Amino acid sequence: MDYVQNAFYEATGWNRDNSYGTLTATSRNLLDFEPPSGLRFHVSSLSSPSFASSYTLGSTGLVDGSLSYLYSSRPLDGLASKSNAIDLRSLVPGYRQLRDLRQPDEASWWEIWHQGKRIDRRHALLYGRLFLPRSTLEALYMRRVNPSTQFKVSCVSDSRLPNGGTILAHFQYDRAKHCTEYIYSTDSALLGVRGLYNFGPPPSDIITFDRSTDVSFTTAKEVADLTMTLSPRPHGLFSAGGEIYYGLLNKSGGLSMGLRFATLPSHTGFPYTMTLTVNPLMGNLSSSYSVLASPLMALSSRFDFNVYSYESELQVGAELWRRKTKPELDNLQWARLKMGSEIIRPITDDAALGEGLSGCLKGRADQRGRLALLWEGRVKELLYSCGMIVDIRGGENMFRGIGVEVQYSS
Repeated sequence: MDYVQNAFYEATGWNRDNSYGTLTATSRNLLDFEPPSGLRFHVSSLSSPSFASSYTLGSTGLVDGSLSYLYSSRPLDGLASKSNAIDLRSLVPGYRQLRDLRQPDEASWWEIWHQGKRIDRRHALLYGRLFLPRSTLEALYMRRVNPSTQFKVSCVSDSRLPNGGTILAHFQYDRAKHCTEYIYSTDSALLGVRGLYNFGPPPSDIITFDRSTDVSFTTAKEVADLTMTLSPRPHGLFSAGGEIYYGLLNKSGGLSMGLRFATLPSHTGFPYTMTLTVNPLMGNLSSSYSVLASPLMALSSRFDFNVYSYESELQVGAELWRRKTKPELDNLQWARLKMGSEIIRPITDDAALGEGLSGCLKGRADQRGRLALLWEGRVKELLYSCGMIVDIRGGENMFRGIGVEVQYSS
């Protein structure tokens, strides 16, 4: 279902990365993955461009499952739904390459008139999921109010929760240069505000250069030199943001701030992302560095430190993709392209790099000797994932978890 929700964002032109909530998305994707536990089966179907369903059955000592349905008022035409046609990169969260900032459309561009009357409507997404046998219900309503505004309401109904459940309302206002979010939760009557600001020229002032037919390039360095001469297009994006929230019922609050620098597609070197987040009330500092070392490998590290207790934690992780067939390029030619010492070829396009992928191996380790491994791949019409968590210092109980998930989509 996350795959379909992301397709809705793309279809309606919403930038998920321009938010304080996704400031550390790259490091979380590479380090905070969870291997499956037990045995679990998923069956999903996109029966029409606007309707999707999914059924899950699992066994982790107790047989459980879930039923979920999704409806999109914006038809998701052209979305691959069969297991053997879905691009694995869209299913496996990994390194997030930021895109150039794009100014939202004018509100008048969304208007559709017919015989003097407006007939356009704002697109919405509805999602519901029922967990069995616990009878826990999750629901999501998301609506694009205008090109720069999005409204979401999510709720959970469970008898084990206080008051039988909770509701979370989320209002987002994105103007590319800055993004503001307002949050309200019925749990403790929580109020919150988030904000993210992107430094650099406004998106409307960024001039892009279109290569004409009478200009030829031989190396990536020549492209970069000519782009710097004719266009002020930035090669990196520096962002700063923060959030503050306060619970009216329990009279407690929280505060956090963060910085991020990430390269943009025009950057000629290796793509990388650096983040720093601070929680002054709890005394937590967290810094991360992630790099896309090659089209098939990403590396990430994160260091957490508490200034009050002096406790620290270091995590390192990697993501490695496997191709079905041997690529035409040698292992170092992609690096030579980035360094500007090799002729540019169409094979460097993202679409070409994503073809022929058969699986992805993820791994992470920390200074306490805990290891996590996850393999996600495809066999004919089935998608599968298997993984384990190992504690090297655990002695006889070193295997802390192991599981397999199998998915089929039509």
